[in-house]
Amino acid sequence: MHSVRPRTATTQRARGLAAVLGAAALVAAGLVASTAAPAEAAIGDVIWSQEFNGAAGSAPDSAVWSYDTGAGGWGNAELQNYTTSRNNSALDGQGNLVITARREGDGSYTSARLQSNNKVELKYGRVEARIQIPRGQGIWPAFWMLGGDFPQASWPSSGEIDIMENIGKEPHRIYGTVHGPGYSGGSGITGVYQHPQNWSFADTFHTFAVDWKPGSITWSVDGNVYHQVTTASVGGNPWVFDKPYFLILNVAVGGQWPGYPDGTTQLPQQMKVDYVRVYDNGSTTGGGGGGSLPTGTGTLRVANTLCLDVPWAQTHDGNPIQVVGCNGNAAQQWTRGSDGTVRALGKCLDVSGSGTANGTVVQLWTCNGTGAQKWAYDSGTRALKNPQSGRCLDAVGGTPVHDGQRVHLWDCHGGANQQWFL
Repeated sequence: MHSVRPRTATTQRARGLAAVLGAAALVAAGLVASTAAPAEAAIGDVIWSQEFNGAAGSAPDSAVWSYDTGAGGWGNAELQNYTTSRNNSALDGQGNLVITARREGDGSYTSARLQSNNKVELKYGRVEARIQIPRGQGIWPAFWMLGGDFPQASWPSSGEIDIMENIGKEPHRIYGTVHGPGYSGGSGITGVYQHPQNWSFADTFHTFAVDWKPGSITWSVDGNVYHQVTTASVGGNPWVFDKPYFLILNVAVGGQWPGYPDGTTQLPQQMKVDYVRVYDNGSTTGGGGGGSLPTGTGTLRVANTLCLDVPWAQTHDGNPIQVVGCNGNAAQQWTRGSDGTVRALGKCLDVSGSGTANGTVVQLWTCNGTGAQKWAYDSGTRALKNPQSGRCLDAVGGTPVHDGQRVHLWDCHGGANQQWFL
């Protein structure tokens, strides 16, 4: 088994997470072509995607992607300095995200590492990306995930799922690996896929995926299954893959595993990502804290007209939520998680003071896992209910609904101002 480097440096860089489970077609900032998923996803449906449709030179969707930045080797003796510059990560105007590794005039290397930490996390599903990888000695592209309880749970206890890794000195091979307690770094559980014609994977686009279910993860390239890990694979060690994970896309330069650029290495090198998608595989839906909450990302429309909105897209704790005309911006993109949370801009839809009385304000608040932030959906009445209080999300003042109406808790009555369309 090929030794896969530890991701120890991630413990130095990643930040705390707020779970956003089983997300669906995120359309913020106009970068995703698909619309919000239906309330009830079926097996095979796309339940979340990034299609990278945007103007050439524009930034990737900030509602989904953040940056890990800096140099220092990242625990693997890598050479690159990760930046936020459009020189290292940008849309190309042709439906791709392009991550570019460069050698700068002073001889240093720059690149980019994007992650959905604190914005989008996934739990189960077929997680897939169509990518054209870069090439060259010392070039190291990756599409991978880290456990959403990191850094509270340190690596490798947090878990890591490497969906695709390639090292430039082996242009015809793709690696898929898990790391966890007792099977990390060079002891990660790895599978290798060899190009059927022994050609370079950098020559064209390929589809890299894991089919992730409770107790099992199965890797494929272009639909060809080549590796599976189950609870039995880790022996007496903990299985740490039945929880939310966040996504990472990066291109490293150098490091202990791939080695370092040499005279044959041509820079800049680009990794082109056509899309990242998550498909329902029958394992992606979950309970919403006392009821069903269909997972997905999109608008929440009261009376099928006005959209639930974070006023002025301000993310301070206590910002009271309102309904206004739908405009497609990130302040109206709500991710419904299989943990029962409803999230926008990295924070949760929250019942003020964990109150249960009629008229309790519903606001934006830092996600904390309490009953004040759990919601269930009744697809028959279209009510969005807070199980802790037994009351429904209600547009203040009743009907007709109008622009600028605030929301609060109220006894469930089935009126149009309590009917939420996902």
